[in-house]
Amino acid sequence: MIVNNIFRAIGDFCTDFLFAPYDFFRFMDGWWISNAMGVFLVTIGFIFLFYWLGQMSKQAKAGEQ
Repeated sequence: MIVNNIFRAIGDFCTDFLFAPYDFFRFMDGWWISNAMGVFLVTIGFIFLFYWLGQMSKQAKAGEQ
């Protein structure tokens, strides 16, 4: 019973608080404005990916594995 309440509390927290800003984007009419968050997150992901690949390249050149 307590475990069920914990998972329910986690679900309520996520839907009511963490994902609340996405409701604003979901009900907008413009496609570009609605997908701005996704484009932003993909851009940040690519930046981190290229940084990580650059660091791996530096370590490979230094002879570390």
